[in-house]
Amino acid sequence: MATTGSRTRTTAPGGALDRYFRITERGSTVRTEIIAGAATWLTMAYILFVNPAILGSVQDGSGTTLPFPQVLTVTALVAAAMTILMGVVANYPFALAAGLGLNAFVAFTLVGTLGLSWPEAMGVIVIEGLVITVLVLTGFREAVLNAIPMDLKRAIGIGIGLFIAFIGLVNAGVVVHPEAGTIVALNSDLTTLRMLTFVIGLVITAALVARRLRGALLIGILATTVISIVINEVWGDGAIWSAVGPGVAALPEDVVAAPDFGLLGQFSFGVFDAIPVATALAAIVAVMLSDFFDTMGTVIGLGGEARLLDREGRLPGINRVLLVDSLAAAAGGAASASSNTTYIESAAGISEGGRTGLTAVVVGALFLLSLFFSPLAGVIPPEATAPVLVIVGYFMMVLVRDIEWSDPGIGIPALLTIGLMPFTFSITNGVAAGFLMYTVIAVLRGRWRQVHWLLYVVSAVFVWYFVRGLLA
Repeated sequence: MATTGSRTRTTAPGGALDRYFRITERGSTVRTEIIAGAATWLTMAYILFVNPAILGSVQDGSGTTLPFPQVLTVTALVAAAMTILMGVVANYPFALAAGLGLNAFVAFTLVGTLGLSWPEAMGVIVIEGLVITVLVLTGFREAVLNAIPMDLKRAIGIGIGLFIAFIGLVNAGVVVHPEAGTIVALNSDLTTLRMLTFVIGLVITAALVARRLRGALLIGILATTVISIVINEVWGDGAIWSAVGPGVAALPEDVVAAPDFGLLGQFSFGVFDAIPVATALAAIVAVMLSDFFDTMGTVIGLGGEARLLDREGRLPGINRVLLVDSLAAAAGGAASASSNTTYIESAAGISEGGRTGLTAVVVGALFLLSLFFSPLAGVIPPEATAPVLVIVGYFMMVLVRDIEWSDPGIGIPALLTIGLMPFTFSITNGVAAGFLMYTVIAVLRGRWRQVHWLLYVVSAVFVWYFVRGLLA
C-alpha cells in the first residue's frame, strides 16, 4: 500500500506494466506473457512464407506477379502493427496476420477469376475493411455477437479447436486429399523423414504438456525445429524441405535481410470500373461475410479458452477487439498483404498462460524483428508447428462437455457448427450452418420468440451466402 496525504492507493506488484495490462489481476506474470507471445508467434510465423506463396502464385491481366520478398515484408509489417495495436488498445492476447482463405480468395477469385489487377483486388479488401469498421462503430457487430446463444458460442470454440487440429494434420502431411476415393484420407506413405519429424515433435510436445511443464508448446516447437535441421543435414543432404521453401529446416546462410516496402499503398478503388457493379458488390459482401464471422467465431473461441468470457459468454470490451480487427482488414489491403484478421493460432499462447495484451505486444515485436531476421523465421518447418496445432485443438475440444446435447434444438446446430468448420476448411461455413439450423428448429418448435431478432437478420444473410455467395 502507498499513502499520499489522506488518500491510500493500492500499488500493483508489477508496477506500471502490471497495472496497464492488468497482468496480476488476470492471474498471469510478465514471464508467462513473454513465453505465450513467443509460442503464438512461432505457431503462426508460417504466414510470413505462406502468404507470399499464395499471393505470388497468380498473375493479373497485365502479367504482374507480387514479388515474394515484398509480400513477406508487408505481411510482417501489418501483422506487427495491428497485433501491437490489439495488445495496447484491447488488452487481449490475440494476434493478427494475413488471413488464410481470404488471401486465396484475393488471388484465385478476385485476380484469377474476375480479372482484377492486384491494386484493384487489394482495393476490394480496403473497402470491406472500412465497411466492417463502420458496423463496429455503430455497435451492430457486437450486437450480433451478443445475440448468439451460449451453447452456439461454445460450439464455435469447439469447431475452431477441431479445425486447428485438422490444419495441423494437413500441414504435417498426415491427412491428404486423394485424387480418387474418400474426400480426405491418411497419407499412403507415412515412412518419410518429414513424417518422422512430425511424430517426434508430437510425442515430445504431448509428453511435455502431459507433465504440465510451463512453456511446453514453445519448447516443443524449438526442439522439433532443431531435430528437423539435424535430420535435414545428416540424412537429407539439406534437401528434404526444399519444396516447402528456401532455408526451411536448414542453418541459415544469412541472419539479417533488408526489408522491401515497395508494395505499401499499392491499392486502387477501380473495381467498379473493372467489373460490373453487381459483381463488385457481391465480391465485397462475400469477403465481408467471411471476415465478419470468422473473427467473431475466433474471438469467442479464444476468449473461452482463456476463460475471459463472462457468465453470458460475452467478452468484456469486445468492441475494441472488433475495431482493431476491422482496421487490420483495411490496413492489410492498403499494404497489399491481403486482409488481416485475428488468428486462431493465438490459442497457442493462451494455452501457455497468456491472458493480457502484453502477449500480443510480444507477438507484434517478434513480427517487427522478422522484418530484418526473415531468414531465421524461415527455418521453422511446418512439422514443428503442426504438433502444437493438434494439441491446441485438444485444449479447445474440452468445451464439448458443456453443450446441452440432450436438446436437439441445440445439439443439431452445434454438430453442424463443429463439423463443417474442418470439413469445409471455413469457420464461416460452420457458423452459418449452425445459425440457420438453430433458427429453423426454433421456429418449427414454436419457439420463435426465443430467437433474437438479429439472428433472423443474420440467418437471412446466410441464406444468401449459401445460395448466391462467392465463397464456398
